Amino acid sequence: MTADPQREFVDANVLVYAFDASAGLKQQIAGRLLERLWDSGTGCVSVQVLQEFFVTVTRKMRRPMPAADATARVRELARWKVFAPTAADVIAAIGLHTQSRIGFWDALIVLAAAETGCDVLWTEDLSDGQLPGGVRIRNPFA
Repeated sequence: MTADPQREFVDANVLVYAFDASAGLKQQIAGRLLERLWDSGTGCVSVQVLQEFFVTVTRKMRRPMPAADATARVRELARWKVFAPTAADVIAAIGLHTQSRIGFWDALIVLAAAETGCDVLWTEDLSDGQLPGGVRIRNPFA
C-alpha cells in the first residue's frame, strides 16, 4: 500500500504570477509549479486565496485579466482541495499570528495549509524555510 502524495498549499501571489504575462521568469516558475500540482493532484488553496487571486488579476496586474477569464481560473482552482475557514479558525489564526509574529492574513494562510494536510506552503510573503504552525514555507522564486 502506497502513501498518498503530500499535499501542497499555494498562496495567491504564486497563482497571480502564473497568469501574469509581465512576470517573466516568475511566470515560468509559477506555471511549472502549478502544472506539477495539477498533474499530481496535490494542490490546495483556501477561499481567501481564491478571493485575493481574483481581485489581483482583475485589478492590480499591469494588464488586468477580464473578469470572465478570472472567474474561469477560480473555477478551475476550486477543483483543488479548498479550505473554508470558520470562526474558530479565525481565532486559531489570531493565536498563530501572536505566537509566530507573522501578519494575521499570513497566519490564516498558514492555518489553512495546516488544516488541509499540507506540509508545504508556496509563497513569497514569508521567509523561505520558516516553519510556522508546522508548515514549511517555500518561496518558489528564491
